[in-house]
Amino acid sequence: MNAIELTNVTYKYQDGFNALNNITLMIPIGAKVALLGPNGAGKSTLLHHLNGLKIPQEGSIKIMGTPLMKKTASQIRQKVGLVFQDPDDQVFSGTVLEDVEFGPRNLKMADDEVDEVCRAALGNVGMLEHKDRPPYHLSYGQKKRVAIAGILAMRPDIIILDEPMSYLDPAGQDDVAGLLNGLHYMGKTILLSTHDVNFAASWADMVVILKDGELLATGGIDLLVNEEIIRKANLHLPIISRLFKMLPDLELETLPKNEQEAARYLYRRLNEQESKYSL
Repeated sequence: MNAIELTNVTYKYQDGFNALNNITLMIPIGAKVALLGPNGAGKSTLLHHLNGLKIPQEGSIKIMGTPLMKKTASQIRQKVGLVFQDPDDQVFSGTVLEDVEFGPRNLKMADDEVDEVCRAALGNVGMLEHKDRPPYHLSYGQKKRVAIAGILAMRPDIIILDEPMSYLDPAGQDDVAGLLNGLHYMGKTILLSTHDVNFAASWADMVVILKDGELLATGGIDLLVNEEIIRKANLHLPIISRLFKMLPDLELETLPKNEQEAARYLYRRLNEQESKYSL
């Protein structure tokens, strides 16, 4: 069973704008998925479908084997947690703890269970010590963590994030990246939208690229060095790949896509040079 299955999904807004057009996509359980594409590609509309905020007008969606329909939308939201791009749209209670408790209480959890899951969720995002603070006293990055904790407390199988790195400073982006890896180690399926090809190349194991509401490509991170696809999607090569592309004498069969691949290549070349001179 896949975590997410879309079959021929189409969705048009009332003004006639075709946000999604005949999308078929399978996402396996435990995947780390980066959803990329230019503005207006349909990324947010797709994410809203996966959380049951929107229902496909044509085609079908299954979440952990459950078909998405109006009567199952609330059930789907227990399986899929959606973190909005702006945490101020999601973090609104009097204190951090009260905010994280909102979801579990709506799920009718017992009081002792609510306390347990909320403290655990805040601990997982490094915000437990701030549990009694008003959200408006927090930094933007801290609010992002609280928003994620609020989703974690509902114990979803799938976590979806809309532009989780937006408006964060570099340290905040590193914190969120570490948190996402921690969620993956917990066994969560994670899907996020991003414009950052560098982050996608270093974090994701699956890439989905949309353009004009259509699925342009899906596969591994090798897609991010496919210049034809990148050009069509109005994206650019990862910065590591651009650097190595400027060194044609290396005669690389495939451009490194991230720091790890670049380091492995350079280490191998250094060893080859040492072996050559030692002879």
